[in-house]
Amino acid sequence: MAAPAAKSHLAFFPFPSQGHVTPAFQLARLLHHCHGFDVTFVHTEHNRRRLLRARGPGALAGEPGFRFAAVPDGLPPSDEDAARDVAALLLSLPTMVPHFKELVLSELPAASCRRLLVSDVDPILRAAQEIGLPCVTFWTTSASSFMVMQQVRHLVARGLVPLKAEEWIPGQHGHRLGAGVAQGHARLRDFPTFIRTTDPDDAMLALTLRLTECYRTVPSAVVFHTFEELESQVISAMSDILPPIYAIGPLPLLLREAGGDHAASTSAGYSLSKEDRACLDWLDGKRPNSVVFASFGSLVKLTSEQLAELAWGLASSGYEFLWVIRSDQQATGAAGGTAAVLPPEFLAETEGRGCVTSWCPQEAVLRHGAVGAFLTHCGWNSMLESVCAGVPMLCWPFAADQQTNSRMACTEWRVGVELSEDPGREEVEAAIRQVMGGGRGEEMRSSAAEWKDKAALAARPGSSSWVNQERVVDEVLAPLMDKKRVC
Repeated sequence: MAAPAAKSHLAFFPFPSQGHVTPAFQLARLLHHCHGFDVTFVHTEHNRRRLLRARGPGALAGEPGFRFAAVPDGLPPSDEDAARDVAALLLSLPTMVPHFKELVLSELPAASCRRLLVSDVDPILRAAQEIGLPCVTFWTTSASSFMVMQQVRHLVARGLVPLKAEEWIPGQHGHRLGAGVAQGHARLRDFPTFIRTTDPDDAMLALTLRLTECYRTVPSAVVFHTFEELESQVISAMSDILPPIYAIGPLPLLLREAGGDHAASTSAGYSLSKEDRACLDWLDGKRPNSVVFASFGSLVKLTSEQLAELAWGLASSGYEFLWVIRSDQQATGAAGGTAAVLPPEFLAETEGRGCVTSWCPQEAVLRHGAVGAFLTHCGWNSMLESVCAGVPMLCWPFAADQQTNSRMACTEWRVGVELSEDPGREEVEAAIRQVMGGGRGEEMRSSAAEWKDKAALAARPGSSSWVNQERVVDEVLAPLMDKKRVC
């Protein structure tokens, strides 16, 4: 591929949680190795320490033209191997601004090298604007969730948000909000959870409104981690309300198409937690499509009751399962590791047909032929990885963009079954049986296989996502840096 005529420097500053860090790192690798940009990838100090514990010094060793930096996150110091509380982290983002400015002005290559910021953090994007640093937004969740967030200001203007009465709070699954979402009407439960407030001064609602206004006015372009075929109507609709937009994904597939050593730097290669790869050996002995894989990402917490109901749903289904339960998974707290949060009777009942681990290389697990269904919280990385692997989903969303993603999987892509907001064991068992066997399961498996092929095609040279990542370089990054590229 062509490279910039002179070295140009990209500063990546993703929102500091696993679901944002992973795709941002993948995009940074792609632009560094395939297009010749130098990169400084910025972590928080908390995440830097987590990476060192999980992967050793090599995780932050860098290489020529690719370096790492870190800033404090403004929260009390913690060496806990767990993600920060998201609400607290969002509210602390402004404290990172002076550290970011100092990094740009004193540590990044200066006058002889053009610089540009790639970020999804509102205060950081605005800070870049203040110091004259060109910036691009990389939106690491679905384009559909971005569109839904853009509609929040219209809901506020129409007096629908904040909510006026308790009867509007979740449970009214049939209630629809005509907010102009491209795919049609959206139910209240399909919107991000932070609009479900009756408080006009709600901090999360205010942050959402400020964030969406930022994305419309500050960056020169918005890059989405998706592919056009997956969210075509939304992408088309957003072209009228945003700066230039580009769909570049799925990034793991683009990296594999690009080839070379950097192709291995997918989600499994940049985890903030230590992975248990022994679960892949456990899967090796299983029949094709025979295992239910259950994982709820890096942030979701479950109550002891939810864990118990899910456990007995898995047990009663009769299927083998691989279940990821983080050490900080249980909302009420539990000592003694993953076994301590599960009923002893469940462990005895499922001995020999279940594998429980604290973290795993999820992308590799989903690609394993033994996995027949994915019970997921519907975080966007998980959704894309499942689509790329052709694995049907059992969708149990909890917060943020997850409700919107679940809606898309179940109604638009037809690769998922939606669970209620607090499913009991009978519902879990029935959903597993539905996805793993029978006519409905076969239909979903067929749809999943079709989407797997479409994702692979989008990432191939000459196809939509491949062309779009070249357009981002030619139409956005290079012009912003005032550099012409040479062949």
